[in-house]
Amino acid sequence: MEQDRQFFLALAGVLLGFGVLMVHSASITSRPTEFEQVYLSRHMVFVCLGLAAATIAAALPAQYWRPLAPVLFLLTVALLVAVLVPGLGTRVNGSQRWLRYGNLSLQPSELAKLTLPLCLCWLIERRRQLLEGWIAGPLVLLLPIGTAVALVLLEPDLGTAMFLLGSAALVLFVSGFPLRNFIAGAACAIPLAATLVVLRPYQMKRITGFLAVWSDWKEAPYQLQQSLLTLGTGGISGVGLGKGWQKLSFLPEANTDFVFAVIGEELGLVGTLGLVLLWGGLYACGLRMLKPLRRDSFEYILGFTLLTQLVVQAALNIAVVTALVPPKGISHPLISYGGSNLVISLTALGMLLGLTRGERLEAGDADSLATEDRRLEQAFRVQ
Repeated sequence: MEQDRQFFLALAGVLLGFGVLMVHSASITSRPTEFEQVYLSRHMVFVCLGLAAATIAAALPAQYWRPLAPVLFLLTVALLVAVLVPGLGTRVNGSQRWLRYGNLSLQPSELAKLTLPLCLCWLIERRRQLLEGWIAGPLVLLLPIGTAVALVLLEPDLGTAMFLLGSAALVLFVSGFPLRNFIAGAACAIPLAATLVVLRPYQMKRITGFLAVWSDWKEAPYQLQQSLLTLGTGGISGVGLGKGWQKLSFLPEANTDFVFAVIGEELGLVGTLGLVLLWGGLYACGLRMLKPLRRDSFEYILGFTLLTQLVVQAALNIAVVTALVPPKGISHPLISYGGSNLVISLTALGMLLGLTRGERLEAGDADSLATEDRRLEQAFRVQ
């Protein structure tokens, strides 16, 4: 187990260091300036904040997170409400998603990626009966999910709202939520999501533009055109670290949402596949750390959700960059230029380390103890 933890930390460290390197490279401009140095220095501030948060989270075992769960979720809801208040929230490109004070900024929807699963795990552990039935239990669980998702939709941020919904569904699935309730929920959620897309022209344009990538290249969105061109330029081994041309004002959001394309140009297929293998190794190692935990425990459900959603976010970013899914602003955890997402991602890794510390009970041991308890109970009845 200790070897798995050390290997997990090593892989996370490699990903974080690789991210620092690529943020610096992707921030280079076509004219010699200190622009990339500014981005790098800011990114390092976020790295330090994230590492501090991760260290604290790793030091806290599960019993500390249980009483904090409702408090942290209510704080997140308060921040999500505050970001919608004129004068408090900052509007950028038609979306009001940030709280800013001076040079500091916070995106509350990123915080919800931690606190929503944490709150759901706390509720389920306290009242396992919420997973049963058709109405009463599901409605109680739907309250925190609906609150967080609705507030994020008002920003508006459909992508993050769907991501939160997926994280919540993952918690419920691992907890043993009945399949019939998933079917009923999907029957309601899919028409609602389709309606939101149809009513917002820019969302519909993203979908039609995505389809155009594979049917009419000239009609494809500029971002996807440049992203695929950047990836194709790198070939097998790339043009060399720091020597990419597409990031020089051609590829939008080169150091944030489309940093994976810069990796493809400068390090080629070798670099991109290497990054995918790093994420695969981190996920496999994280699952090995969770293996000794009981499958229905607070620690296992929360740890599995935090680990999986982090890897899924990386996979979604790669899918957007490679035009496998419609374009959506989603950063690459630990690799993209930092901010709220970087700090939250590192905190999630720290929480996973904390949740897998201390005394654990093997699933097989739990079954053996249960069998022994039944045998002793039968013996007492005979006597």
